[in-house]
Amino acid sequence: MIVGRDGVASAKTIAQACAAVLLTADPREKAMAARAARRAWTAGRLAHRFDLAMPDAPPRPDRPELVAPRDLPRRKRGGSDRARVAMLHAFAHIEYVAIDLAFDCAGRFGEGMPRGFVDDWLSVGADEAMHFALLDRRLRALGAHYGALPAHDGLWEAAARTNDDLLARLAVVPMALEARGLDVTPATVERFEANGDETSARILTRIFHDEIRHVAIGQRWFRSCCDAADIAPAKTWKSLIAARFPGVVKPPFNDSARQAAGLTLDYYGTLAATD
Repeated sequence: MIVGRDGVASAKTIAQACAAVLLTADPREKAMAARAARRAWTAGRLAHRFDLAMPDAPPRPDRPELVAPRDLPRRKRGGSDRARVAMLHAFAHIEYVAIDLAFDCAGRFGEGMPRGFVDDWLSVGADEAMHFALLDRRLRALGAHYGALPAHDGLWEAAARTNDDLLARLAVVPMALEARGLDVTPATVERFEANGDETSARILTRIFHDEIRHVAIGQRWFRSCCDAADIAPAKTWKSLIAARFPGVVKPPFNDSARQAAGLTLDYYGTLAATD
């Protein structure tokens, strides 16, 4: 299914625009629709109204083939073209799904929240679209493309478990899944640099710095909601992770990047201590 920029252009409300992005399966069209939606919102062409429910399961393109995580080929860490393409493809898939996660957060949970909530998540979605475009372009320069390799839908499935609760969504997506990216991306950048692929390293470095801001946005709204409910943020995060996160939050942690994002040791420090 392709909705794309035409769906965004016809949208009158922020909910309609977010749904149009989510319902766009074609990867490049989704990226362009995301950026168009952000421009329309910033220009004041979309009403701050939530008159349409977000889809529970956005359509996906025929490629990449989605398989169970255990069925994905094991990625090698060497410097071969095949290894680099596999790593960049995995990042591209994360960014493709992350577009949906940002627009779903705005469209699903924006009602009753300040306009700044929508501002933030549309800016995140536009960033993810730009990241996807950079990675897809790099894959093509290496003789591949997004969709050439299999992928899994675990990122969306993890988020879908939190469709009923904004605090749970913020705890799981920006404060656990995206925060994990802060932990692992610098080492990936170093591997690309060691193998002479400065172009890919620069792309991943840009993504890394943008993701610090994304985690910070999630942390800030999580803390704001906790303050409004008069509950302790760090304790609440740990409780939600235990109940809603399908994986394990474990070290090693990039403490400096997490600190820059406002994800302080009182959230995850005890996890490192008990590993």
